[in-house]
Amino acid sequence: MTRILISGICGYMGRHLLKLSAKSDSVDAVCGVDIASCEGIDVPVYATFSDVADKVDCIVDFSHHSQTGAILAFAVKNNIPAVIATTGQTDAEREMIIKASEKVPVFFSSNFCIGVAMLCKLAVQTAKAFPNAEIEIIEKHHNRKLDAPSGTALMIANEIINEARPNANLVLGRSGCRKREADDIGISSVRMGNIVGDHEIIIGTENQTLTLKHEAHSRALFAEGAISAVEFIKNKGAGLYDVKSILKED
Repeated sequence: MTRILISGICGYMGRHLLKLSAKSDSVDAVCGVDIASCEGIDVPVYATFSDVADKVDCIVDFSHHSQTGAILAFAVKNNIPAVIATTGQTDAEREMIIKASEKVPVFFSSNFCIGVAMLCKLAVQTAKAFPNAEIEIIEKHHNRKLDAPSGTALMIANEIINEARPNANLVLGRSGCRKREADDIGISSVRMGNIVGDHEIIIGTENQTLTLKHEAHSRALFAEGAISAVEFIKNKGAGLYDVKSILKED
């Protein structure tokens, strides 16, 4: 049984993960860290990582990207893996993740869903098959999501650019007055209601259009993915891992 610390345990996803871990045969949530006070949590909740008194085997982060430095410092100090499940990291925070992964295993992905990983893989394959096609990405999330575009949409776009369209120009939201350039990959964001997470990739030529789409029906999906990440990373050596790493071993 892997003992985990949940960063952001008082939040929506933190609570989901806590409930799921109570039913799991592989992970046990023994404590959490959260700057907010909360009720209904039956494990110790610490205000800072320096307060943590429990022995843990892995950190799972569902807090906020601003906590990245503190989370990684705790992981490196205690020589334990870290699963980073937040998005919106700055360039400096991403650099922290890369440096920490040289010392401990770090699982960092913009989306913890295997279905999204397959969507990304199919998008790259389709972009290669239609080298002259135009590509647009539409992502939809609930009205409480802070970052736009979503980390998942950026992940998909960057995979397409890195593996199929090295000269592409990423356009984040269209405004102003200019025609679409051939190398554009556009990302449009929708924020409304209680949408869990929809990602749609439209790949079209003058004569045909192919649409790839993934819809998440419950946020519990991402908590399940985080547990899969813990199971995957617990026996790994130092390095940077993501959902594609799991697919490669399947």
